[in-house]
Amino acid sequence: MMTRRSVLAAYATTAAKGQPKLPVTGNGAHTYEVHHDFLQLPPQLKFGNTHGIVVDEQGRIIVAHTVHKTSESPHAIAIFDAQGKFIKSWGGDMRGGAHGLVIRKEGSQEFLYICDNSSGFVRKTTLDGENVWILHAPTMTGLYASAREYKPSTLAVAPNGDIYIADGYGKFYIHHYDAKTNYIRTFGGSRELMNRDPKIETAAGSTIWPHAVGIDTRNGAPMLAIGERGANSRVQYFSLDGRPMHAIKDGVRWPSTFDYKGDLCLMPDLKAVVTIFDRNNKPIVQLGDGMQPDGKTYEGLRTLDRDKFTPGKFIAPHAACFAANGDVLVAEWVEVGRVTRLRKV
Repeated sequence: MMTRRSVLAAYATTAAKGQPKLPVTGNGAHTYEVHHDFLQLPPQLKFGNTHGIVVDEQGRIIVAHTVHKTSESPHAIAIFDAQGKFIKSWGGDMRGGAHGLVIRKEGSQEFLYICDNSSGFVRKTTLDGENVWILHAPTMTGLYASAREYKPSTLAVAPNGDIYIADGYGKFYIHHYDAKTNYIRTFGGSRELMNRDPKIETAAGSTIWPHAVGIDTRNGAPMLAIGERGANSRVQYFSLDGRPMHAIKDGVRWPSTFDYKGDLCLMPDLKAVVTIFDRNNKPIVQLGDGMQPDGKTYEGLRTLDRDKFTPGKFIAPHAACFAANGDVLVAEWVEVGRVTRLRKV
């Protein structure tokens, strides 16, 4: 059996024979080769900002993106096989707004939950794009003067089917529905507090730029994890009935999403890094850290062409997920779109 050292040595030997050497990131059990842009897009479809990525039970890779302005196809959902070969696409009505993407198996069938932060709705579909339901702005709360104020970023689904939607670009509330989309409650929210002073961290229970949403079951009873940006820059835990519990800040910059595998939590961070945490939420490894010496990350970079990107370094990780074999897939908030496979070695 080859050890990790022998794998890396063999890899270096291959590179020495004239093959391009791929960057390597991480350490120990979390060491990866970095394969940028491995997905094979058809000529009629061009990625815009790649916002969401999930893997279905067949190993197919599903990407939600805004669609580039030069793309002939308007489809915002693209599906690839495990090797990155294009299969199909759909979702032309979400061009410009496809954002949060969650996959969940219910019974014998898998479904997608998609947040459109531009048009202001959340949609549940089959993997082929057939609508199951659409949820619009929660005007019944009395918190929105207009449906245009509602701009959902992403969501999470609890084991019992309850749905937690973060209004991450609107008023910052978390909206809780049951599995049949009946409204239950609203909590969090601190847009007004942030507007008063964007440099001040808000109190427990309030939320600023809530973008990452996950159901964490690693320590028994499920808890709701909310990743916040701005002055809060934290992951705040709530009970499933909306009570604030505790928060973590170690290893957290601007959380984007969460994915869980065993004892591990995978967190892509918009501030140029992907972090893996252990069961106690201690950072184990930070991957592809693209933070510059002056502290800048995506500023001035995310709108450039891909030949200006530094290989092996992330710019603005917006979504990430584990593949069944332990690889990590990362989608980034860059105008030309970028999906990277971190191949475990």
